[in-house]
Amino acid sequence: MQRRIQKSDTEPKSFFQFKSYQKNLRRPALSRRTRWARKMLPVCLLLAAVCLQGSLLQEARSKDQRKPFFERFRRLEEQFRRFQEVTLLRLQGIAGNYNISYNIDTRFRLLQYDTVAAALNASHAALREDLGSLKTWMKKLQRRTKKLASKLSSLAESLSESRKQSSGERLQLSHTADLTALRASRNTLQKELASLREASRSQGTKMEALEQQLKNTLHKEVLASGHHELAAAQRLNQTPQDKLPEAGGSQGHRGGQEAGPSSQCMHEQQPHVLGTGSDCGSLSLPSPVCNVDSMLLFPNKSTENFATFGQGFQTSLHELSVCSWVSTHARSLGTILSYATEENDNKLVLHGRNTAALASIHFVIGDPAFRELPVEQLLDGGWHHMCVIWSSIQGKYWFYVDRRLASMGSKFQEGYEIPPGGSLVLGQEQDVVGGGFDPSEAFVGRLSGFAIWNRTLMPGEVSSIAIGKGLPHGTILRLADVSSLNGSVQKVNCTCLEHCL
Repeated sequence: MQRRIQKSDTEPKSFFQFKSYQKNLRRPALSRRTRWARKMLPVCLLLAAVCLQGSLLQEARSKDQRKPFFERFRRLEEQFRRFQEVTLLRLQGIAGNYNISYNIDTRFRLLQYDTVAAALNASHAALREDLGSLKTWMKKLQRRTKKLASKLSSLAESLSESRKQSSGERLQLSHTADLTALRASRNTLQKELASLREASRSQGTKMEALEQQLKNTLHKEVLASGHHELAAAQRLNQTPQDKLPEAGGSQGHRGGQEAGPSSQCMHEQQPHVLGTGSDCGSLSLPSPVCNVDSMLLFPNKSTENFATFGQGFQTSLHELSVCSWVSTHARSLGTILSYATEENDNKLVLHGRNTAALASIHFVIGDPAFRELPVEQLLDGGWHHMCVIWSSIQGKYWFYVDRRLASMGSKFQEGYEIPPGGSLVLGQEQDVVGGGFDPSEAFVGRLSGFAIWNRTLMPGEVSSIAIGKGLPHGTILRLADVSSLNGSVQKVNCTCLEHCL
């Protein structure tokens, strides 16, 4: 083949020359093309064999190069298979463990459910037993409450009866006290009458002696003797009149008032007394009421005039009695006392205002509950005794003026209690604790024998205070317990009202 290529000089020596040659051959006729094709066919085959050999050599070389890669790949594949097997074994173990743990959890849950169900059943049974016992106890309590209700109703009936009896006994005691006072006054009156009779007898003897003396000396000095006789008669007639007020002054308050007119009329009936032109009822005898301790004077309507106690009530009060001698010339009574706490400034008040309703005061316990009390008798400027009594049992209250019951009622703050620890003021009404005074509510006048009890006083005790026999036992506050006097308030120590001026 090499020889053929060398002989044909006209044939192309390379592939590019072959291409140019083909271009040149396209110009001539078809015969040349065929010839050329026949000539170039072995060259093409040779080139194809050379290319095929090169490709085979390259494939052999690539195969030699690919052998370690395939071995590595096989090793990796085997390692992957082993890893897959190990992972499958591990996963199977994990799955088995998970199934075991899941079964254990379900068993634990079942056990918990069983225990909870058992506990619920036990608690349900215990609740049933407790409910049964409670039902039995409720039945027993209902029976006991019925019995207690019957007992309470019987006790209430007996209490009402006992109260009726006690009220009757109180009335009897008051009547007996009045009777004893009347008896004492009658005895003293009889003594005074006896002394007056003795005085009249001595006066008669003196008059007879004087008449005899006048008859003997009449012929000597008629004018002088007549003048001396008239003067002597006047002096002798003044003796029983001067003794009469002193005798009436030793009586009690009620006895003195009853003995005065009768003694005066007896004096007028004596034939030896000369007429003085005096009326039988014109002379008012003094009433020496003693055991009043002291007196407080409130001179004018000023918010600075008041008296305070160092300590208010020490314990809560379910019953209360307030008594005092009062004298005022004002048009309204004003405020006697005021007890205020932080909770309420009108826990206990006796006050009146300078308004149209002048003849009454408000008796307040736990504002806004109050009752009106008539005080028209207290506004005449003289001494009058007043007592206000209250009980939380059925809310009863009584108001006495000069031993007489002026007002009473019930259902006033029933079951209420007056708390301790407040501020107690005399003469002013508190709108706040210890202050907030109003001059229109101030008291102007005199207070004497003021006292407070933590119980209800009997009518006999009230009358004994009013006639000056002293204070009953159980006082919790008196005028001696006043800690401070403010403004122009003055304190006068006096044992009898006639000395409290």
